[in-house]
Amino acid sequence: MKSVILQKILNYNTVKNRNTIKIGKQDLLWNYLSTFLQIGAGIILFPLILRLLSSETVGVWSVFMTIFSLVLLLDFGFSPSFTRNITYIFSGVNALKKTGISYEELNLDINYQLLANTIKAMKWLYARMAVIAFLILATIGSYYVLVVLQSRFTGDFSKIIIAWVLFCVVNTYNIYTLYFDALLLGRGLVKRNKQIIVISQLFYLAVSVVLLLQGWDLISIVVAQAVSVIIKRTLSYRAFFTDELKSELKETQSENYKEVIEMILPNSVKLGITSLGGFLVLQTSVIVGSLYVSLEQLASYGITVQAINVIASLASVYFATYVPKLSNLRVAKDTEGIKKLYFKSTKVLILTFVCFGLALIFLGNPVLELLKSQTFLLSNSMVLVILIFTFLEKNHGMAGGFLLSKNEVPFYKAAIISGVATVLLMFVLIYLLDSNLWAIILAPGLVQLAYQNWKWPLVLMKELKE
Repeated sequence: MKSVILQKILNYNTVKNRNTIKIGKQDLLWNYLSTFLQIGAGIILFPLILRLLSSETVGVWSVFMTIFSLVLLLDFGFSPSFTRNITYIFSGVNALKKTGISYEELNLDINYQLLANTIKAMKWLYARMAVIAFLILATIGSYYVLVVLQSRFTGDFSKIIIAWVLFCVVNTYNIYTLYFDALLLGRGLVKRNKQIIVISQLFYLAVSVVLLLQGWDLISIVVAQAVSVIIKRTLSYRAFFTDELKSELKETQSENYKEVIEMILPNSVKLGITSLGGFLVLQTSVIVGSLYVSLEQLASYGITVQAINVIASLASVYFATYVPKLSNLRVAKDTEGIKKLYFKSTKVLILTFVCFGLALIFLGNPVLELLKSQTFLLSNSMVLVILIFTFLEKNHGMAGGFLLSKNEVPFYKAAIISGVATVLLMFVLIYLLDSNLWAIILAPGLVQLAYQNWKWPLVLMKELKE
């Protein structure tokens, strides 16, 4: 009897060791490098953009990006769900579940039948998302852009329209190929993914600079984005689909892909609802702001939020790097490993926000003055408030990510309620306050502070203490 039990333990440990996804310092360093390069591209491009483009044009670009962030909601939680489940497959699971993780009969090798079905499910879904995205951008998006231009824009309409048409096409292709990110990260190829981002960002930077100096206006940025996306997807395909993997998949029939969709759909819908709530909380301010404040004020708000989002991205690099490892730790039931990862991620988050936040407050506008920018950051008090709210948002979002690694989504109801509450409170504050800018800054932060900012970190801490 003892020998049977011992053999089961040895078998489980063999599976666990064989299927452990290894993410180390090189993955983290490449993630930081890719993030710094994205920031570096922004640092190089920002002076050109702010110097060569009017504040109105910068404001229009903010509108472009906000519309696209709304279209990304079509993903409806499938991307993180696919990433997580791809990790489960490469960790040895033999089946996918609607909720939780299947620990029965962990495989020594990858279940290629399950992998093939999952990949086909991804392609099937994202092709349909891309079609819907294009229709939304071409109709509702175009109408909204025209309304903003006709009411507030005094520059060259033709360049903006050309940029918008290209923007629609490029980002439709981007959505169609989104599943490559889930494949690479789910397999634990973090370093390779970040190397590809570095290469694509270098091309983005080079094309943007050349075309901006040639006077191509917003078209410069959109063409550079197109080049970057095509290069990124091409290299991602080559990185994931190795000769060995293609050979295995070629011998496997992917006939039951709809069963994969059925397994992933429930949590994806919940994540989609969460994303919609997040959009209402974080992005409504730009949409509403474009109707209640000038494009010049919107431009200042836009670059302030972009600068703070850069800090938030840096602060989240550590956790983002280890997300595949987190799912792997869940399969291995390694609670101590999860604790260590959470506390280290929290320390990095706090330290980054404090250091870079202070630098932004004291050096932000002086640097923009040296660069002879036409657009400046908001007042220090506004910057400080947005920094605090963004930190709290990232902190509870990270806690939610740890809870999500169990393949459970406990926060979707709170997210959509918070989103609706943010929109309502924003209009109330616009009516009550003299400053519309303060209204769009305070509304999302106050709503999140009331519940989500403290709820999910508390839930996670209770779980980790058990």
